[in-house]
Amino acid sequence: MPRLIFACSLLLASGTMSLADGMFWVVGNRATGKCNIVTSNPVIDGNIWFGDGPYKSKDDAKLARSTIRACPAPTADEQKAEDGTN
Repeated sequence: MPRLIFACSLLLASGTMSLADGMFWVVGNRATGKCNIVTSNPVIDGNIWFGDGPYKSKDDAKLARSTIRACPAPTADEQKAEDGTN
């Protein structure tokens, strides 16, 4: 019985971790004073002072970032770099 419980908990944990694939988080970076969009669940310590999410798309994360008061609006150059356009 304990083996079955252990096996089920491992299966549940691995399934939960795979749900985070393709998700986006908004994190506040204390060192730069900016908010970034990341694709992995952030660990809140050191320079990362908050994390918000997960969001299903990058556009959803951008919209959320625009509503967070602690996040300054990205400049046009930062916006282009983030979108991957020239």
